[in-house]
Amino acid sequence: MQPDLFHNILRENWGYSSFRPLQEEIIQSIWEGRDTLGLMPTGGGKSLTFQVPVMAMKGICLVVTPLIALMKDQVDNLRERGIKAAAVYSGMSRDEIITTLENCIFGDYKFLYVSPERLSSEIFIAKLQAMDVCLLVVDESHCISQWGYDFRPSYLKIAEIRTLLEGVPLLALTATATKEVVDDIQEKLLFKEKNVFRMSFERENLSYVVRTVENKTAELNHILQSVPGSAIVYVRSRQRTAEVAQSLRKAGISADFFHAGLSHEDKVFRQNAWKMNDCRVMVATNAFGMGIDKPDVRVVIHLDLPNSLEEYFQEAGRAGRDGERSYATILYTKADSAKLKKRIADSFPTRDFILRVYEALGNYYQIAVGAGYNDVYDFGLQEFCQPYKLPFLQTHHALKILELAGYIEYTEEIDMRSRIRFLVYRDDIYSLHLEKEMDALVHALLRNYTGVFADDVYIDESLLAVKTGKSRREVCEMLIALSRAKYIHYIPQKKTPFIVFSTSREETKFVSISRSVYEERKKRFEKRIFSMIDYAEKADVCRSRMLLIYFGEVTAVDCGHCDVCLGRNATGLPNWLFRRIGNKLKTYLEQRGSVRLNELVDAVSDKDENAEETRDRVIPVLRFLVDTGEFVLKDDEVALQPPKIHCLRERLTDQSSV
Repeated sequence: MQPDLFHNILRENWGYSSFRPLQEEIIQSIWEGRDTLGLMPTGGGKSLTFQVPVMAMKGICLVVTPLIALMKDQVDNLRERGIKAAAVYSGMSRDEIITTLENCIFGDYKFLYVSPERLSSEIFIAKLQAMDVCLLVVDESHCISQWGYDFRPSYLKIAEIRTLLEGVPLLALTATATKEVVDDIQEKLLFKEKNVFRMSFERENLSYVVRTVENKTAELNHILQSVPGSAIVYVRSRQRTAEVAQSLRKAGISADFFHAGLSHEDKVFRQNAWKMNDCRVMVATNAFGMGIDKPDVRVVIHLDLPNSLEEYFQEAGRAGRDGERSYATILYTKADSAKLKKRIADSFPTRDFILRVYEALGNYYQIAVGAGYNDVYDFGLQEFCQPYKLPFLQTHHALKILELAGYIEYTEEIDMRSRIRFLVYRDDIYSLHLEKEMDALVHALLRNYTGVFADDVYIDESLLAVKTGKSRREVCEMLIALSRAKYIHYIPQKKTPFIVFSTSREETKFVSISRSVYEERKKRFEKRIFSMIDYAEKADVCRSRMLLIYFGEVTAVDCGHCDVCLGRNATGLPNWLFRRIGNKLKTYLEQRGSVRLNELVDAVSDKDENAEETRDRVIPVLRFLVDTGEFVLKDDEVALQPPKIHCLRERLTDQSSV
């Protein structure tokens, strides 16, 4: 490795003086040309593990990611640093895609971000073979595994792309993956050899808490008044984000709300206000947080349970990235369990219902049987459901299942920001004889945005309004006029859900929903749901240990600062200390069999009066274990109760079934 080279790149382009844990090891592996899987928790700095080495390589890095908003943000961030980057994703026109791909072939670009759905298009495959690709990166790589919580069939196409990129190393990245998913990722991505770099998921500064309450609103207010600092409150519905934020403001707590349905300007404004601490609490759906690196979040509160421990761990992990004591809290009622179980039926509607939705979709767009292949249609869920009297939520999931089965591509509410590209040469602008207002707008575009003659560039009409002294509406109207005059290519912002027919329309009797798409996915979904419920309802196992064991860290120990560890049992000791002393007593007895009482107490006790395991604390634990029948005390001799050895050890040390 060339440490000086990479540290110089890091410092010159990103302004950091050192790498975070595991980043250098992953960079080294890539530099050696090895297929690599990096498991790094949210906020661990995944993007730098490929961006830094690629800056030292010849050629372009191909990055596959399903997160279009994050894709755009990373492209914008790279461009701001003077690094040439581009993106191709669903919703772009054919001309836009061709122009972007040709720029990547001839324009000395370093990064091309692409959504997995675009990988198999004829245009992309043809252009890819003309590119000098130095590295293939697969972000959110758990999406390739049907064992994962967010399987996307489009990810399976990556293996086909690998055959076109002979000798090009691959870097797979994910923040959450169980052991089965880790193995599956490497198999599906055709790793030449297993090669995993894993950061422990343990967060020593993060205290996990579950509170069973009657009044969530009152408890939420109490927590936010007790724990100072920035906070995120997660809920399931968009409507509830606004309701909870309003309730907090009435209680005198600075709060705003965030969800995918907001305009781009609203999202940016609210996100920035929260990041700058002008707003203390953000009440949000799970649309908030991806790509946000705010280190001083002191508490993340879930008012509703996520669908899985993977989702919960990722969202809870946005607290305390600065290493200071922080809290991840779930407010729970028994009704939450029933609501979570109902999501199983909502997420997996009956096959007859799925076929009904497919038939309605073809009729809605008036597509004949045998027609429609690769056709793209703007789509509004509400507008589609109303004439056919279809329930919104189940229809949404039916469309997702049809996507997994390969019949359609269903993309929800992509926030397409406004963008422009000049169609005239720079030297010709001054001979256009524009009106004064138009001329001022053109100059504002040229002063504030670079690359407008070579590529589509995202713009902000509100910024241009400030620069020109006009209203946002007036700026939009002038841009439209310039576009009609063929001086610029202007695409206004709009929210663009759409449907693509991946195959020609089939008769419903020939539509096949495979077992792997339906029954097997449903079974895994149920398992994740019940693991989430188990986490919320268990009150006798360390929260951190439950999470770590779920992700394969079977040697995890009690954290000592979650609500379970800090709770007290009948001995009056905190649970974490009771368990630690109990385990030491059992280990000693397993090694030596029957021993005298004083010998056992002395062996486990620490003579330092400031220690946690003093004689005064060991004796109550020993007495409790004798009273409950775990130990046998006879004639001053202590032994384990033989039939219960396995049961007890399982209860205290093996929670792998969580």
